[in-house]
Amino acid sequence: MGARMSDERGISSSPCVRNCCLTDHDICVGCGRSLPEILEWSRADPPRRRVVLRLAEERLAVLARDRR
Repeated sequence: MGARMSDERGISSSPCVRNCCLTDHDICVGCGRSLPEILEWSRADPPRRRVVLRLAEERLAVLARDRR
């Protein structure tokens, strides 16, 4: 998902890659997060952030496959 800043626990401080554009299903084509995940990111604890990152990576893979 590109280079990101990490905090002391190695969790991304923001997975945003500044390519923000939402699909019809409110998934960002830049980072793969859903709109609710984007909104919750700053309040999410490290375990939740890891879940969001995993889900985002899965979504980006689907988006890439669907673009072929």
